[in-house]
Amino acid sequence: MKVAIVAIGDEILAGDTLNTNANWLAARLDERGVRVERMTVIPDRIDEIAAAVGEYADRYDAVLTTGGLGPTHDDLTMEGVAAAFDRGVAENEAVLRWLSEEGGYAREELTAGTADIPAGARPLHNSAGVAPGAVVENVYVLPGVPSEMKAMFESIEAEFAGEATYSRSVETTEPESGLLDRIEEVRERFDVAIGSYPSETVRLKVTGPDEAEVEAALDWLTERVEVVEPE
Repeated sequence: MKVAIVAIGDEILAGDTLNTNANWLAARLDERGVRVERMTVIPDRIDEIAAAVGEYADRYDAVLTTGGLGPTHDDLTMEGVAAAFDRGVAENEAVLRWLSEEGGYAREELTAGTADIPAGARPLHNSAGVAPGAVVENVYVLPGVPSEMKAMFESIEAEFAGEATYSRSVETTEPESGLLDRIEEVRERFDVAIGSYPSETVRLKVTGPDEAEVEAALDWLTERVEVVEPE
């Protein structure tokens, strides 16, 4: 399964908010064997949302959006996703009923637009907040508030599954440029992928579909690099 993640919000592009939602989602999807092929940040504009969602919905098995939900002036995600599928938005009775029966809100207390989702969409109830999410074809619309996004994703994560993969890592004091020969050789010897992540040290991440193969590749590498000793 291949997916795209679209984070929506002017505040992310301005540097006012860190895009932690995309990072969290990518890690959870990776745990489920789902490949994240694209991660995009776009502004709160209906045309931009519709263009990105429409393109990625055609290219990938699923699209997850975060941010821009609610009834305020800059919450335009529902309209943008609806536009991607040539739909309008409409008040959803299932959302209103859930907010009344489960959320404890009287209908007359809710701000106009709170229960609006794309026409024909499946609502995703917000157990940690108010603004609902939605599923439109293969697009999952999630909130931007991290606690709300996480709770909503956990209610649907069973819908995301792929080939199980296994990962192990080793840290080395050697420079990345000096590791190229061993990275190439481990790829030739084992059916694994190698990621190289330099910082103060270099972390070599071994990933593959077979746990025993991953362990064997890691052992081979560990014997041939200068390993960071634990403090």
